[in-house]
Amino acid sequence: MIGASSGGSGFFLIIIVAFVLLWFIVVRPQRKRQTQQQQMLGDLRVGDEVLTAGGIYGTVSRLDEDQVTVEIAPKTEVRVARRAIAGVTREPEPGEDGEAETEGQDGERWRSAFDDEDLADSKESETSNEEKRG
Repeated sequence: MIGASSGGSGFFLIIIVAFVLLWFIVVRPQRKRQTQQQQMLGDLRVGDEVLTAGGIYGTVSRLDEDQVTVEIAPKTEVRVARRAIAGVTREPEPGEDGEAETEGQDGERWRSAFDDEDLADSKESETSNEEKRG
């Protein structure tokens, strides 16, 4: 009888450890990305250059509670949901360190809430590709 109950508690312990690992691997990073995205959307200002989730570049011309009006060409404006803004470009302010930024084709600096993860993933894949070759 004692052996049967200790086997059940061992299985229960493995399940608890699996859930804790799942939390640290999946849930925590996702919450961090959501927080970064919400902060970026909260910091939007008129005049910011943005990239929408649909791949459209433009300049913010008006901000509402849930919508953003983006000028995509002279005298051409589109309304998009605030949550559809994928990235914002700004001139780096003095003292801003550690923020993920990528450089575009024209030398523009784009910052997205998802860049931290993308940069880490691309470095890992480059390293694993080099290991496979050599």
